Order: sequence, then structure tokens, then C-alpha cells
Amino acid sequence: MSSPTLPPLPRAGRSFARGPAPRTRTRRSAAATAAAVVLGVLSGGAATAAAKVAPPDVPSKIAVESGHKPYLVGHATGVQSYPCDGATWGPATPRAVLTKDDGKVFITHYGGPTWEANDGSTVIGSRVDGVTVDADAIPWLLLSAASTTTGPDGDKLTRTTFIQRINTTGGKAPAASDCTPARAGERVEIPYTADYVFWRKD
Repeated sequence: MSSPTLPPLPRAGRSFARGPAPRTRTRRSAAATAAAVVLGVLSGGAATAAAKVAPPDVPSKIAVESGHKPYLVGHATGVQSYPCDGATWGPATPRAVLTKDDGKVFITHYGGPTWEANDGSTVIGSRVDGVTVDADAIPWLLLSAASTTTGPDGDKLTRTTFIQRINTTGGKAPAASDCTPARAGERVEIPYTADYVFWRKD
């Protein structure tokens, strides 16, 4: 961490008038301090408001029950990996990163399905229901939190009770005819994007 910058000292040999400082300067300083305090309060309020997550508009099949509220949203980019057993494609395993609105990665997503925050905390989901919104994309889902763990650096995801996968693009399994005996044991990764909304108790 860099050291804080200190204000410069007065130059040697410079004289300063003794006696009370002009009242106008004192008043201006007081006014500036008050303005700074008000600005700080307003900025803090704005940051708090910005941190709130609005419930998404979703089909009723994947709506979260009352008593819970959304607290995190992550924008996922990754792949759905499908194994071929020589006759059919097996269930997909996700591999993706989730970013905030500023583009910074803060969660990774992998098999389980599991979500792991940068602090090491995790949540494993269990599918509740799903609905196809776009025939060319994987379904939107509602998952409940089957288990959570605290990480070495925090507990960001331990409050999670439900997770919604929404706004999906891509990710669908290849055509069934593409899984042939000659391809047994192969995995095919299909790119996808989605938004994940994390809920906790209200």
C-alpha cells in the first residue's frame, strides 16, 4: 500500500502575521466543511441506493417465493460442456465467470452447479424448475441453495437461498445425431451467456 501524500510545509524564512484570522476566511472554511459533510452524506445515500437489486421480471414458474429478496447479480460468460457417451449427450457442466456491471470478475461458476466468490465462499444449487424463453438458448432456471460454505476471505455467498438463471443466450446441446459411437468420451463446449440473480432471506 502506498503511503498517504502529506501537505507541503511552509517555506523557510516566510513570515506569518500574528493575530486572529479574518472572519470571512473562517466562515468560508466552516461553510466548505458543512458542504463537504452534506455531499458525503448524499454520496453515501446514492451508493446505498445503487447497491439495491430489483427483482427481475420472470415467468411465474421460476419466481422466488415471498420472504426473500435479490442481493447480487452476475453477468455470466462461458460454456456449457456436454459429454457424448456414443449415443446421447449427457447433462451439461457449466464453466463460466460472472462479472459485475463494471466488468470485474467476482464469481466463478462450475460443476455442481457451484458458484464461488472471490472470497472463497460457495453456494451449490439444486434445480427447482425451468422454462424455455428462447428456443435457441438454454432454459431460464430457478435453483435453491442446497449448501453454502464460508471462504477463507469472507462469506459473500453464504446468505444465498435461491438463484435464478435468466436472459440466456446459446448453450444448447449439439444435435443428437452428432453424438455417435466414434465420438464416445468426447466433450463439446457450447458458448453461452446468462444473468444470475442471487437471493437471500428478507
